Amino acid sequence: MTSPLVTILDDEPEIRRILTNTLEDAGFRTQSFARAREFEAALNRMTPDVCLVDLSLPDTDGLALVHRLALEQGAAVIIISGRAQVQDRVTGLELGADDYITKPFDPAEVVARVRARLRSAPRTTAPASDTARFSGWIAHFDRYVLEDDSGSETPFSHAEGEVLRLFLDSPKRLISRAQMQEALGGAAGESFDRAMDVRVSRLRTKLREDPKNPRLIKTIYGAGYIFLGDVDWG
Repeated sequence: MTSPLVTILDDEPEIRRILTNTLEDAGFRTQSFARAREFEAALNRMTPDVCLVDLSLPDTDGLALVHRLALEQGAAVIIISGRAQVQDRVTGLELGADDYITKPFDPAEVVARVRARLRSAPRTTAPASDTARFSGWIAHFDRYVLEDDSGSETPFSHAEGEVLRLFLDSPKRLISRAQMQEALGGAAGESFDRAMDVRVSRLRTKLREDPKNPRLIKTIYGAGYIFLGDVDWG
């Protein structure tokens, strides 16, 4: 099983060192960055499960970056910032962040918050299995990979896995935006909707769906999504 990947974006070397050591001691993989430019370039070759982002960055507006991450990346975003004002917290969460931690912080609390985000799975009554078979695919949720009928594997992120599991837990049933928000958490609104659209788009690509006429994950405009495949858990 591959450990979840946590990225750290903070221009303070000591903060990066503390977070890296604490998270790796807790069993996570990490990548740290001092500049937003380097961080965003790295997103082209990796898919983090959780992004820890400082707002006071030397080369970009941290809030704008958080908003882009929420809309485009599909990862959970936790702000770690010295800005302790209520309005900063509210703005960060409204722009798509999943959590907000103020500096100075207890490293153990950061680990707990990261784990809490990774535990936020769809609340359904489906079997608590790590493997689902559907339409020539096998989803391995213990390893975060999709396996096709030839044995070729395609990785997916934890955030993408949350959405996929929600679909596989409720096949051939309409899942509304409100149900997705309730199951997956996060602040409701345009940012959440856009983040879900991005995750669904990425899943369709990994499932080799025709973007103009997907056969498995259908969009019901104005209502939500429906997964049309038969699913066998276990």
